[in-house]
Amino acid sequence: MASYAVNPAAVARARRLIEARQYVLESDWGQVQPDAAAGNAYLQKHSWQEYGEWHLGLTEGANEETKARHAFVFGDYRRVHRSGLVACLYRAAEWRHRDVMRAAFELLEYLDAES
Repeated sequence: MASYAVNPAAVARARRLIEARQYVLESDWGQVQPDAAAGNAYLQKHSWQEYGEWHLGLTEGANEETKARHAFVFGDYRRVHRSGLVACLYRAAEWRHRDVMRAAFELLEYLDAES
């Protein structure tokens, strides 16, 4: 199983988006989470750094400018989705990635306090 480090740039981006009220409180993450095509479209107009800021986890040992490097997406490349943070929390907890789990939980708590 892969190991993940928390992506501090993603945590910072999520906090900025929450502060700017760029979030969706109720959504079906299974319907709105970005798929591979959405990621490709985003990468056509944005840098790998910007792409990475939408992922709470960085796959340890993966090459920097690859999709394999980025895990635990929490938004739709425009806004934070509460359901996306819940999905990150659940997946990280299920796979015992404690640091990513804590980051998702703290962002979820922050979003709930701000909304």
